[in-house]
Amino acid sequence: MPKFLLSLLFLCMTSVIWSQSSQQEKLEQRKAQIQQEIRDNEKLLQSVKSKEKSAVNIYTIQKNKIRLKEILINTTERQTKLLANDMYINQMAINKLNKELEVLKEDYAKMIVKSYKSRSEQSRAMFILSSENFLQAYKRAQYLKQYTSFRKNQGEEIKSKSTELAAYNDKLNVQKVAKQKLLAENKKERAALEIEKKEQEKLVNSIKKDKNRIVSDIRKKQREAKTIEKQIDRLIREAIAEANRKAALEKAKAKALANNSKASPKEVAAAASKAPVSSSRIELTPESKLIADNFRANKGRLPWPVEKGFVSLGFGSQAHPVYSTLVINNSGLEITTNDGAMARAVFGGEVTSVIVLSPINKAVVIQHGDYFTVYQNLSSVSVSKGDKVNEKQSLGRIRTSSETGKTVLKFFLSQNTTYTDPKAWLSNR
Repeated sequence: MPKFLLSLLFLCMTSVIWSQSSQQEKLEQRKAQIQQEIRDNEKLLQSVKSKEKSAVNIYTIQKNKIRLKEILINTTERQTKLLANDMYINQMAINKLNKELEVLKEDYAKMIVKSYKSRSEQSRAMFILSSENFLQAYKRAQYLKQYTSFRKNQGEEIKSKSTELAAYNDKLNVQKVAKQKLLAENKKERAALEIEKKEQEKLVNSIKKDKNRIVSDIRKKQREAKTIEKQIDRLIREAIAEANRKAALEKAKAKALANNSKASPKEVAAAASKAPVSSSRIELTPESKLIADNFRANKGRLPWPVEKGFVSLGFGSQAHPVYSTLVINNSGLEITTNDGAMARAVFGGEVTSVIVLSPINKAVVIQHGDYFTVYQNLSSVSVSKGDKVNEKQSLGRIRTSSETGKTVLKFFLSQNTTYTDPKAWLSNR
């Protein structure tokens, strides 16, 4: 029974070790991804610093870098904890093997001594010949044969467990080195994080000195954003109305056909066009409902509208990063990315509008059933109204501001005319 329990415990430990190894591998992949994001962010920060006139933009990018470093430290701490657990389990396995080896060696030593005392062939022969009958002689011969075999097997088991013990010890030594490396990495990252926070504090102080100009600039940008959002909203409403007119026409044609109406197609179309249509809610056809359902089913798994980047301004009303009393409103996300980056569709759909807001600022609106995605602040566009686009298809190049040096995509998502937080729909990468 004890052997069975020990074997069961060993199997459980092996299962835990495998599970932790899998988690460790995932954390290592995540850490590599975070480190790459930090490197990309650092390049972006250096690029902006060389062109930047406003400390607020540098502050925003640096804030993201600090956030990434904090995630990296947390990930490394989780790795260290998993490694410590794994080391504890390995140490338990080593202790178990040491005890088993101690018992095996003790038994084996006793067998050797006993074998030495009865080593002579004559004594073995006498042991068999002194049997009372043939059956007893046979059994004694079998016993000696099994005894020799058992002793050989026990020697092999000692050798096998010694090899296994050496492997566990080697693994534990490697883990100790890995743990020290992780602890050193964390120490280094924490020191770098403190430096980043001190730099950020300096930036905050420099920003506060120029509060009036910054507040005026933010309010101006908010007014511009509101004007643009009104244009986008108008175009979405036009797209909804157009979709509803098409649906109404199809229904009228189907009804006329079913009733054997003598009205001409033009008359049917004229009658359908006179009927009032909603510009705030799409009446879904079976085809557009399927697209909308597929889009909704992918909530939380949609690809980002840029290959690389981070959210520099979130959705909704939020306090300014420095001035908590100053409220910023945003109907979508502002995603800061690399110079020359392309915007890409997050889902398949139809381009309903290409808006020229200014010679250097364009936007693309894509319909997905009764959902719309908007990609604004493009310097050039590679699609046209009516085009069918696929997921991750390039839509155009994102504009890099000559004033700030930042490349920012403004991304909106709405169901009919109701805007929602796009971040909840995007994957966690």
